[in-house]
Amino acid sequence: MTTIDARFAPAPRTRLRLTRRGRRVVATIAALPAVVAVTAAVLSGGGALASNEVGAPAGSFTTVTVMSGESLWSIAEEVAPAADPRDVVDAIIRLNALGSGQLEAGQTLAIPAEYAAS
Repeated sequence: MTTIDARFAPAPRTRLRLTRRGRRVVATIAALPAVVAVTAAVLSGGGALASNEVGAPAGSFTTVTVMSGESLWSIAEEVAPAADPRDVVDAIIRLNALGSGQLEAGQTLAIPAEYAAS
C-alpha cells in the first residue's frame, strides 16, 4: 500500500484592499456624524445662540428656599403676585432645569429677576 504525505501549506496572507466603492462607503460613514450635527444646528434655528427676549441680563436671578408644603404654584404667586402664575412657574422650571414639579423642603430655587422684582 502506498501512502501519500499530505501536508497543507497555509495560504499566504494578503493585505486587505478597498475598492473604489469601499472607499466611498468608508468616507460616507466617517462624514455622517458631521452631517447630522450640521443638520441639527440648521433645523434648531440657532435658538441656543440668541434670543429676542428683552428683560434682565442673562444670569440675573434671586434665590428662594422651599418651605415645607410649598409648591411651584404657591412660590410663583408669592414672588410675582401681579404676573400670571403659569408663566412664572414655567420660567422657574426652565431656569432650574427641573424635570418635574416635585419640590423638597430646604431646596433652593432660582427665581428669574424679571419676576422677583414685581
